[in-house]
Amino acid sequence: MLYLSQLQGKQVWDAWSQPIGKCYDVLVGNLDQPFPPVLAIVMKATDGAEQLISASQVSGLFPSITLKVPTEEVESYTPKGDELHLASRVLDRQIVDIDGRRVVRVNDVQLARLRDQFCVTGVDVGGQGLLRRLGLESVAQGVASRLKRPPLPVQVIPWEDVAPLHADDNPLRLRISRDKISHLPGADIAAILNDLDRRTGEALVKGLDNETLADMLEESPAEVQVNILSQLPLERAADVLEEMGPDEAADLLADLPTQTTERLLDLMEDEDADDVRALLAYPEDSAGGIMTTEFAHAPCELTVGETLAFLRQSEDARDDEVMYYVYLLDEAEVLHGVVSLRDLVMASPDAATDTLIETDPVTVTPLSSQHDAAYLVAKYNLLALPVVEEESGVMLGIVTVDDALDAVLPTAWKKRLPRFF
Repeated sequence: MLYLSQLQGKQVWDAWSQPIGKCYDVLVGNLDQPFPPVLAIVMKATDGAEQLISASQVSGLFPSITLKVPTEEVESYTPKGDELHLASRVLDRQIVDIDGRRVVRVNDVQLARLRDQFCVTGVDVGGQGLLRRLGLESVAQGVASRLKRPPLPVQVIPWEDVAPLHADDNPLRLRISRDKISHLPGADIAAILNDLDRRTGEALVKGLDNETLADMLEESPAEVQVNILSQLPLERAADVLEEMGPDEAADLLADLPTQTTERLLDLMEDEDADDVRALLAYPEDSAGGIMTTEFAHAPCELTVGETLAFLRQSEDARDDEVMYYVYLLDEAEVLHGVVSLRDLVMASPDAATDTLIETDPVTVTPLSSQHDAAYLVAKYNLLALPVVEEESGVMLGIVTVDDALDAVLPTAWKKRLPRFF
């Protein structure tokens, strides 16, 4: 394999074996392809002037850089604006390894000849790449051989799994990288953001769509949530809050100044704002303070088939991301029972739902403590716990198991656990 470090400072020869300058960078394009082609080499001519030589005029890059044409026929490459300089924009930069879901530093860039053109195939992020750039690769291999130890492993990430991110980079290149990153789970994006420097992290956040940003914020520590939301325009911040679960949005807003919270609530859709305001009214460590108002429910006295049909058409059911249970409510929204989604799916469509339900479910009131909610979730092996008004029995929301865990595990540790819903 050929590496960028092996080209830097190397003599460039024309078709008549005359030296015309030295290569110090390589220009590539079509970054959304698995193997972006080399478009030009950046050469410093013998007179000190910089010149871009089109890859179509390059005969070979290794063992020497040779051209197909004599010096007087060399044509300069004219950049279009969406190319990437490998040495100045990739080497030593932070990038995101999409497959490994981590931030790494580029020590070298791997190139190869594919058919009739040279292409980028990957980036070297290991110690071997660093030794190669320092000119110590053969020395290190010799020492390892003498000591009868294996050489440092080559750690090359395929280019299709690479997302370069630079705060001052070309918008098109950033869009390609953000598109790759946006397909990762929110928890992975949050971890990646935590490892990026501030400017690069801000560049990443700026380009994420509202839904992806909301998912990422839900998996981030409180201080990160506040910092990111504070940097957004108020209108966009309100849009992002609408994409978050009501409980997560309420927790975030509770950490902001009161005046900012009210301005954001005023900019949100009325229904979303009302849900969040209701949660903010409860103490932070109460069941009401950690519950979500998004849960799947259906009317009483329906058959199994009718209940499933109702859920398919229900906006509330669509918003319920956990939906392990379906809560049966009367017209006054009083809780009459709960049935697991599994039991509904496995039952005959003609069966009456009330033959499957738990008519005396475990519940808490909105003012019950978070510790009590966590205790009940653990005691009865629940994935969600209904929250009901003490006197009327009206169902207000549910406390999910991950929110209940906050009572017994610090948030930072909880977010390291696998997500089961």
